[in-house]
Amino acid sequence: MNTPLPEHAVDLNDWSQLKPAFDELTAAPLSVATCEAWLADWTRVAYLVYEAFARANVATTINTEDADAKKRLFHFLENILPPVQAADQALKEKLLASGLEPDGFDVPLRNLRAEAEIFRLENLPLITEEGKLGNQFDEIKGAQTVAWDGVDLPLPQLNPHLQNADRSTRERAWRLVQARHLKDRGALNGLWTQFLALRVQMARNAGFSDYRAYRWKLLKRFDYTPSDSQAFQNAIEQVVVPAVTRLNTRHKALLGLDTLRPWDANQHLFIDSKGRPNITPYSNVAELESRAATVFAKVDPDLGAHFETMRREGLLDLPSRKGKAPGGYCTAFPIVKRPFIFMNAVGLHGDVDTLLHEGGHAFHVFEAAELASHHLQDVPMEFAEVASMAMELLASPYLAQDQGGFYSPADAARARFEHLDGMLRFWPYMAVVDAFQHWVYTHAEEAADPAACDAMWSELYRRFHPDVDVNGIEPEIANGWQQKLHIFQAPFYYIEYGLAQLGAAQIWRNAKQDQTGAVAAYRRALSLGGSAPLPALFAAAGAKFAFDANTLGDLVGLMETEMNTLRAAGG
Repeated sequence: MNTPLPEHAVDLNDWSQLKPAFDELTAAPLSVATCEAWLADWTRVAYLVYEAFARANVATTINTEDADAKKRLFHFLENILPPVQAADQALKEKLLASGLEPDGFDVPLRNLRAEAEIFRLENLPLITEEGKLGNQFDEIKGAQTVAWDGVDLPLPQLNPHLQNADRSTRERAWRLVQARHLKDRGALNGLWTQFLALRVQMARNAGFSDYRAYRWKLLKRFDYTPSDSQAFQNAIEQVVVPAVTRLNTRHKALLGLDTLRPWDANQHLFIDSKGRPNITPYSNVAELESRAATVFAKVDPDLGAHFETMRREGLLDLPSRKGKAPGGYCTAFPIVKRPFIFMNAVGLHGDVDTLLHEGGHAFHVFEAAELASHHLQDVPMEFAEVASMAMELLASPYLAQDQGGFYSPADAARARFEHLDGMLRFWPYMAVVDAFQHWVYTHAEEAADPAACDAMWSELYRRFHPDVDVNGIEPEIANGWQQKLHIFQAPFYYIEYGLAQLGAAQIWRNAKQDQTGAVAAYRRALSLGGSAPLPALFAAAGAKFAFDANTLGDLVGLMETEMNTLRAAGG
């Protein structure tokens, strides 16, 4: 490529800086002899754009009150992204029209054909508007605080109180958090109707009968169908819900309760059945980082070295603070071949799990960084989440302090028990989120009414949490869909976690027999990026891509057996 481009993407404010590079790629001859170099040039330009967007987005999440960062992001969304997407579409069409099929490019070509098929110029401004609405969602959530004992705290900082051994404290914290969510109900209802209308219009523009069908192709879900998703929901109801009910029966007995309330059984936060205080994994974020570095190095020295690179280069933003967007994520800066981890640490074991989880995503970035084309790094999210969830389990043998980790042996057993308990409780919640979205996007007219969304969420909550008493708190339960950012910002992106957890549990099962071999297979699978179909990626990691009750049931049985062992060791 003759057009000069900056070596590092920082803040591309002017489309004219990028347009000559796209024009040159569009005009360049494409043949067997030139294809490899042409794809490499396309990749370099794509990386510039992706990294510019990633850095602009990171800036708004680390400080939702930064007006300049918001202005830069909106400028990118409005003035850079639409012409880039149109120019990129022309390159896809050029490659497909050439009839060339580069070696190892079967999966990328399949993806490109799907993307070309659904691309519509008239959707570009709608995508821009969708991104801006997502930023508004972050602003609303980032501003949510409550007064706790005279101190104004962001909602994530109530999590230790939601896990408190004292039931009245848990209930007080839960009700405060829910009341704060309900204050923003009107604003979020307004955002929701805008999100839904945009998505329905995108699907219509692309010639689809509903948004689910459009989104399915957009997410490149070639290896399973909506019916498979619903089969997985049914398998969870058949196999996991009874297992969680068994956990809850024991939980109630130990707590001396007749019924469980939402502040007694939380799919996100562990409540100790023995009434013990929360285990404390670290005293400050620096200690969280250093102990995690030791654990990662125990899993694999090369993975540990990757994490040390991130520490050294300032690629971690871990603590919770006012004005920070909710949740956690890992993004990539592909020009510099580095990941970035964002999270909201508040001093709980859940923070350790989150850092291990996002560390798995980060290692995926490192392990696949040398693939020749950005198309080969388009990893299906169902497997991207295997990278993160499997790391949580592969790291579990090293959580004790005698391994360089966080806990005494007894507390390490508690932490491992807590993690498996959370995995079991997550599957039913995931099924609620997934089933809700299937309903929303196949009943869009009905779902445009937030009250109908409340009713459906409540129905699904009861279906998958049959033994949790919600009497008297129905409005708070019904509002649960507004608390799940994926529903607003990443439609249909949630079953990935459930399927990936199934894959991760299989890798953990392998590791119980051969930890070294399981880690080696895990790394080999990560290095494939998106160059293989989803079932092949699972197989490379030593797992089966499945939706059935038998596969799920075998793993649930193993998890329950392991939890019994961990109870005896202090869990």
